[in-house]
Amino acid sequence: MNLESPKVTVQKSAQDLFDLLTDVRNFEKLMPDNIAKFEVIGEDAFIFGLKGMPEIKLKMKEKVAPNKIVLGAASDKLPFTLVSNIESVSDSESAVQLQFEGEFNAMMAMMIKGPISKFIETLATNMTKL
Repeated sequence: MNLESPKVTVQKSAQDLFDLLTDVRNFEKLMPDNIAKFEVIGEDAFIFGLKGMPEIKLKMKEKVAPNKIVLGAASDKLPFTLVSNIESVSDSESAVQLQFEGEFNAMMAMMIKGPISKFIETLATNMTKL
């Protein structure tokens, strides 16, 4: 299952946005209002939980400055990645788009497609708050 957020313009350079997103503590600012839990568990990992959903542990898998950050599930039960693609627009502006890729059976994909789409859209929209 592949999902994409809308592309969002942020008033930060690509490098500044990259630096903010490689600090996992900043993801708390991006989370939707219905967040039930957010806990940093290391330099490159955090756990979050949304109301009514199981907790998810994300770990930094890859960093390619200043254009790409890959977060992946730390559990093999639900294998997926969340990729932040950052494009430089100008010295003080960049565009970011999130891509979610996961391997799920048809039933699971049907159940989570809506909530995951809304979640990555919220993350992208909240990038302007960083």
